[in-house]
Amino acid sequence: MVKNPSKIGNKLKRAEVYQKFKQQKSALKKKVRAERVKTLEELGEDAPPKETPKTLENTRVKEETMMTVTDEEEIAGDEADDEFAGYFAGDKKAKIMITTRPKCSKKLFDFIADLMQLIPNAFYYPRGEQIVADMARKAESKGFTHLVVLGEKNKLCNGMLITHLPKGPTCFYKISNYEASSDLKGHGRPTSHSPEIILNNFGTRLGRRTGRVLSSIFPTEPQLEGRQVVTFHNQRDFIFVRHHRYIYRKEKEKLRARLQELGPRFTMKLKWLQEGTFNTEFGEYEWYHKRGQMDVTKRKFHM
Repeated sequence: MVKNPSKIGNKLKRAEVYQKFKQQKSALKKKVRAERVKTLEELGEDAPPKETPKTLENTRVKEETMMTVTDEEEIAGDEADDEFAGYFAGDKKAKIMITTRPKCSKKLFDFIADLMQLIPNAFYYPRGEQIVADMARKAESKGFTHLVVLGEKNKLCNGMLITHLPKGPTCFYKISNYEASSDLKGHGRPTSHSPEIILNNFGTRLGRRTGRVLSSIFPTEPQLEGRQVVTFHNQRDFIFVRHHRYIYRKEKEKLRARLQELGPRFTMKLKWLQEGTFNTEFGEYEWYHKRGQMDVTKRKFHM
């Protein structure tokens, strides 16, 4: 086999040798693969099980607060009287005020429009020059249960603060990879039905807490006839947000289901979780992402 030509000085010769190197390497891989398949066919049922490839997920460092079956009773007791218990008991209904940073760009209103289609019972109020604390007091006086404040950079939404009224907690998320509903190929239009909520892969105490905050924004009794679902999928501490509708079709006397994306798409990453309503001076943090200290290994996840 030709040796790796990276040390050949002549450019034309190096390119020629490198092409031969790639062809020989590809041929060798195909040969090894064919021999492996032939061996497995010969062994039949005695063939060894296929090895599971190593990924960051299945080799993750265990988080100390990862929940187990034995924790369920304790967690249920904690959540029975937390700030969100009234929503899940059906005693309270979420009402969301959405606002922006002062002097936001017109482009941010595309994200606001999508957000208001995603979240039932959400209303936009202009920020003006008010500070967040004043907006929170205004929202509470008008009967709102949550205040959502959007930030932006280069005319793109890059931050979302969610504060639960009147006593918190408050979360701040970095927003990235936003794709508007209108930009999604084959997208549908959402109806006014309350969606189902799917929280996937929130396995730690922090993940559970984060999931409670996010799901409290939505009605806890979905209108199933609307066939709409909002998914919060956590992977490596990035929360992927998707909005779909189930569609049923009868094909050749069989009922088949597929998903139609409604949009929007975006990604959230939790930066901090604070007790109470937003307070930059005296607020106490339940959790804070410390860059450098918490990013020592890529296999350590917190949610």
